[in-house]
Amino acid sequence: MHWLGIDIGTGGTRALLVNEQGSVVAGFTAAHEEMWMEKPMWAEQRPQNWWDAARVAIAGVLKEAGVSGSQIKGIGLSGQMHGLVILDEDNSVIRPSLIWCDQRSRPQVDAINRAVGKANVMAFTANPVLTGFTLPKLLWVRDNEPRNFARVRKMLLPKDYIRFCLTGEYATEVSDASGTALFDVINRHWSEPMVERLKLDASILPAVHESTDVTGFVTEEAAAATGLAAGTPVVGGGGDQAASAVGNGIVEPGIVSCTLGTSGVVFAHMEQANYDPQGRVHTFCHAVRGKWHVMGVTQGAGLSLQWFRNQLAPDASYDQLTAEAAKASCGAHGLFWLPYLMGERTPHLDPAARGGWIGLTAKHTRADLLRSLLEGISYSQKDCLDVIEQMGVPVERVRVSGGGARSEFWRQLLADIFAKQVATLKTQEGSAYGASLMAMVGTGVYSSVPEACKATIREVSSVGPRPHESQRYQRGHEVYRAMYPALRPVYGLISNLA
Repeated sequence: MHWLGIDIGTGGTRALLVNEQGSVVAGFTAAHEEMWMEKPMWAEQRPQNWWDAARVAIAGVLKEAGVSGSQIKGIGLSGQMHGLVILDEDNSVIRPSLIWCDQRSRPQVDAINRAVGKANVMAFTANPVLTGFTLPKLLWVRDNEPRNFARVRKMLLPKDYIRFCLTGEYATEVSDASGTALFDVINRHWSEPMVERLKLDASILPAVHESTDVTGFVTEEAAAATGLAAGTPVVGGGGDQAASAVGNGIVEPGIVSCTLGTSGVVFAHMEQANYDPQGRVHTFCHAVRGKWHVMGVTQGAGLSLQWFRNQLAPDASYDQLTAEAAKASCGAHGLFWLPYLMGERTPHLDPAARGGWIGLTAKHTRADLLRSLLEGISYSQKDCLDVIEQMGVPVERVRVSGGGARSEFWRQLLADIFAKQVATLKTQEGSAYGASLMAMVGTGVYSSVPEACKATIREVSSVGPRPHESQRYQRGHEVYRAMYPALRPVYGLISNLA
């Protein structure tokens, strides 16, 4: 028998098959259309394109593995968080999804804080409301597209739209719901005070489950579209970061993950709910039943490298670019990259922040530009790690995953900047792997997510900080941290011009 994990990412949908031992049997990725950015800091994708990609990925992985849909015992879902999918009474998608990095909803964030009160928002949801979250996106539609808002009958998150396409059920789970700004994270249910004070219709919200609960079964229609068998159970799954944490074994105290994808996330498990009073990091429900997690987010992590390649080096591969960065000296001769291409979350909570190089001179080479870019992303991830440690969360070692983790140079760079041991795992699949493990738990192979992780996840390499480089990066990080406060007034002026 096999279990299927499906991850609805930003760039594509990944389908992954594992066997009874939790070993990866096959994987297949179907690319998404490029996100559409009509204006600076806007970002949209078509949910229908995610379903198209999911069908291709599912059929592709079944073919690659040489197995039939009837051999799939369970399915787990993962996906990009915070995206707004709205359906009408005919279950048609009303408009393209405002996805996680869309920053247009600053007026709606301000309106929420006025209507509810900032302190109450924190008390009701354990987090401040941010432009990236789902609620202000919904209110943006209400305020700017009233005809579309009048048609809304259900609100779903990206992976949960795929769940609906597979099962016909309107459902989500606690980890993804935590990022909506409508969820009571401490008590693990929708926040009635948030719904009531904002005069929303609670019926648009999907049912919410724990991540390993069975939420529905593949329909005959979906089976015909994908090659799966009708009746196959689909479990709750998790938001991409919670699912990735499960795939990385971040289900106990002391082990932290750093995931370098389009965004960059530092993630730590918590036995008890705790949140930063300043709201610099997110406290969400974990995909582990009855547990929580804290995470800091760099909006433009891998996105920075992708932007560099697309605009300045279109013929180069990512491996070539990181190899070129490795040729430059530590600190890139005083050049710094600020990775605020889509505003920033941790620790600044500023959608108006802008990216750029600081310290550029005529001496600098393209290798320096690249090295400073990787260093700047890593400094931003260090900001996240620092806040988590300030909360009293233990950090003994860091497990890295995502595209950035494939680079030996970048792994060493992280170890030097974090001043921590950095490890990699046998399975680098992250979110899709975590989703498949949750499917195994939900169908009874394991009794819990920690049991599944203990049985299947192994570290295969580890690198520690180098004293000289780590000391130099400590000084560099102090300079990096001084830049945002100095530039913040300028960012506001730039926003008024854009």
